[in-house]
Amino acid sequence: MIPPGSTIGILGGGQLGRMIALAAAPLGYRCHIFCPDDEAPAADVAATWTRAPYDNLAALDAFAAAIDVATVEFENVPAAALERIAAAKPMRPGANVLAVTQDRLAEKALATRLGIATAPYFAVSSAIEAGITARHLTGGAILKTRRMGYDGKGQIAIAAATPDAVVEAWRKLGEVPCILEGFVDFALEISVIIARGPDGQIAAFEPFENRHAHHILAESRWPAAIGPEIVTRAEAVARSLAQALDHVGVMAVEMFVTAGGEVLMNEIAPRVHNSGHLTIEAAATSQFAQHVRAICGLPLGSTERRADAVMRNLVGDAVLEWPKLLLDAGSHLHLYGKSEIRQGRKMGHVTRLFPLGAMT
Repeated sequence: MIPPGSTIGILGGGQLGRMIALAAAPLGYRCHIFCPDDEAPAADVAATWTRAPYDNLAALDAFAAAIDVATVEFENVPAAALERIAAAKPMRPGANVLAVTQDRLAEKALATRLGIATAPYFAVSSAIEAGITARHLTGGAILKTRRMGYDGKGQIAIAAATPDAVVEAWRKLGEVPCILEGFVDFALEISVIIARGPDGQIAAFEPFENRHAHHILAESRWPAAIGPEIVTRAEAVARSLAQALDHVGVMAVEMFVTAGGEVLMNEIAPRVHNSGHLTIEAAATSQFAQHVRAICGLPLGSTERRADAVMRNLVGDAVLEWPKLLLDAGSHLHLYGKSEIRQGRKMGHVTRLFPLGAMT
């Protein structure tokens, strides 16, 4: 157990780190941010900020010496940095988890080994491979870079997966290792957010229903419009993945639900997740407080839903609605303190609560 009064090191300085730090304070923890960026919303609410590149070994060593446990707020921290810190202090989740979740093909391969259904997928590392794999698909597909893609970046939708179309898309993505996924005709997308402690204790939130605009999460609804059988199967998928990875902390698993009730794993996020922001107001324990509990070895909190809820991301200019949102007594506004408004940039979110059962 990492007791209250200790310092949590957070690799990454974005809004997820900011909300982890805010949740850590009531439990008696200080937070130390490690982030190379000029602006770090997480650092605004943390005790200490080390601003250095992730390959600065001296800075990593000093950071590790100053903290009691380390975590990540985004999954693309270089593995070498995680391993360097793990040699000195508990790193939760570990570098082994990030090694899988940083690679879309490795994620899908893990799911396949565990007997978890996914969209059809194929590795694409050359023009020849692109042409050959296209012949295994009929209809549309999505070509994604294996690494570094998020919010629609690093991927191209292909209306008809012909060999020529897949080769052209692979070249547009920079001729890097990719994964080709067949289109899934899904009814809705859900995510399951699950927490796992160092002792293997697990607690899961009911699934969230997610709606996207321009490949960015626009809105999450709780509860999802799915039946209890699908809830059980979706939670079982998340539990199986968390246990197989020996994950410690909060983890989100994005899944598709087809019209026929099939549950297909899409992607894993080994961290707190955008879809779970509404747990701050709607759950007995927020995903952020749950993450702090999990990485520090504390008993996990209740995941009880205390209200139905809808969370909307404030992306780009939508953040300019903040004066109107503050006048709405039913709105819970969260602004991330980012200085520059850009198209596609998440500037904040707003959550509205409804009586239990109002959305079912």
